[in-house]
Amino acid sequence: MFKVLTSIFILAMGLVVPSLGNAQTTLLMAEEPGCVWCAAWNRELGHIYDKTGEGAAAPLRRFDITDPIPEDIVLSRAINFTPTFVLLIDGTEVSRLEGYPGEDFFWGLLGMMLKEQDIPFEIKTSLEPLSQ
Repeated sequence: MFKVLTSIFILAMGLVVPSLGNAQTTLLMAEEPGCVWCAAWNRELGHIYDKTGEGAAAPLRRFDITDPIPEDIVLSRAINFTPTFVLLIDGTEVSRLEGYPGEDFFWGLLGMMLKEQDIPFEIKTSLEPLSQ
């Protein structure tokens, strides 16, 4: 009887609690025309982001803050600075980084954001140096 109840409980939990393994993780980059820090990020990291472990774990989605917020995104508060990097899980904000602190700090801070949410990623050292 205990085995049957345990099996029913496990099956019910699988239906009620969504798995993070199936969750969609995205890094939203909020930017605006004329933002010099957005341009710096694009110049230094934009061309390699999708080739990194972080980029594989949280693919980049861009958002121009002069446009309405897409309906499939839920933010915890308004975006006031550009660039702002918002970590989304299934479209809901779980963490954010306001501003671009340079490539060395960016990777460390993004890695911390991913680790805090238990999102696994592989650090790919073959990309170093990141900029020329």
